[in-house]
Amino acid sequence: MPLPPLKEQLATLIATPSVSCTQPHWDQSNRAVVELLASWLGDLGFACEIQEVLPGKCNMLATLGSGPGGLVLAGHSDTVPFDAGLWQSDPLRLSEQGDRWVGLGVCDMKGFFPLVIEAVRGLVDRPFRQPLLVLATCDEESSMIGARTLAEAGRPLGRAAVIGEPTGLKPVRLHKGVMMERIDILGQSGHSSDPSLGHSALEAMQDAMGALRELRAQWQSEFNNPQFGVPQPTLNLGCIHGGDNPNRICGQCSLEFDLRPLPGMDPEQLRAAIRGKLQPLAERHRVQIDYGPLFPSVPPFEQGADSELVRIAERLTGHAAQSVAFGTEAPYLQQLGCETLILGPGDIACAHQPGEYLELARIEPTVTLLRQLIQHYCL
Repeated sequence: MPLPPLKEQLATLIATPSVSCTQPHWDQSNRAVVELLASWLGDLGFACEIQEVLPGKCNMLATLGSGPGGLVLAGHSDTVPFDAGLWQSDPLRLSEQGDRWVGLGVCDMKGFFPLVIEAVRGLVDRPFRQPLLVLATCDEESSMIGARTLAEAGRPLGRAAVIGEPTGLKPVRLHKGVMMERIDILGQSGHSSDPSLGHSALEAMQDAMGALRELRAQWQSEFNNPQFGVPQPTLNLGCIHGGDNPNRICGQCSLEFDLRPLPGMDPEQLRAAIRGKLQPLAERHRVQIDYGPLFPSVPPFEQGADSELVRIAERLTGHAAQSVAFGTEAPYLQQLGCETLILGPGDIACAHQPGEYLELARIEPTVTLLRQLIQHYCL
């Protein structure tokens, strides 16, 4: 069967759901997505391996050529959950709207893989002096277990790695860390007509959220790095669940939140400060408070400004390498010995939102850029 054209590849990937989420009812396997990629790359002569990291959660590594060094083109195969009712079109169906393609993951970041395939398509008949590796990971949008597993295995990949996250085709060489945390409060349910019959987990959580907002203000006054577009650390109260009926005192409440520390902020010190705020609340409300990380924290990332990959990317794009506020899998690829850079065609401003899009004008420049990187590192 011939390799599908670029748009058809992307449409097929968008139509193959692969949500990763901390909420089990949303969470899905990504196996079908990486099997599609392995099939297409296999048709181009890549040797493909699929590694199951957890049941239904897989990484894929495709290799063309052999030897040390070479280039890794990397991305994640999962998407965030979506609010179908807020989309103007079907999120799982690629649609062309004016000067853009629209669909879940088209920007962040399934759209990167067909562009990689398009870039390499015209080069596969040439001898590769160094290998080209295409990496697709699982669960980047939640636990980053795919990239973590690779880093823990310690198997060297390539000399350089480019992660196609949405950067508007501008190279990114540093980003903040990511902490995803949870607070579980166990109170005592009871009839709402008599507050003395219970201890409200929901009211305790309201104070806990107030304490987090106080800490956020404190950290934002203490820490600032002008290299970032958002120069302070951020803390987002992401999702809350609790109670079951208006006439019952809420017996249980859970909060999940996201904290983005700047380089130099120690996650364990931040957690100690949070615990220090929560303990008095538990005593005052007479509830149990359990606090801890949802996942191990993602380290902040920085690639040296004078590294070969940064200099090449700056020359090819015409943009100085910059920083972003969001986290990526870059520190894990860096741990495997790759000079690492984040550089992709999408725009982060539309990621994780209804109507996520990829501008058609970015397609050809991205393919050209990827070909230039492959020629430099592999041919």
